[in-house]
Amino acid sequence: MKSDKVLDAKGLACPMPIVRTKKAINDLEAGQILEIHATDKGAKNDLAAWAKSGGHELLTDVEEDGVLKFWIKKG
Repeated sequence: MKSDKVLDAKGLACPMPIVRTKKAINDLEAGQILEIHATDKGAKNDLAAWAKSGGHELLTDVEEDGVLKFWIKKG
């Protein structure tokens, strides 16, 4: 999936992936897509809840070799 920006949050523990995601998405325009790479297993639930509460859309997420990848469309 094409993204407008990639955020590397690998190795960061909660709540840092959310903190970094929030900062990164602020740099995007509405409709642009942020791709996040994280290794914290809690990020899956955290990012889904954060996106929904912030008016953003979690398009999809996958796990590849222990790295969780998320694509969030800015609302």
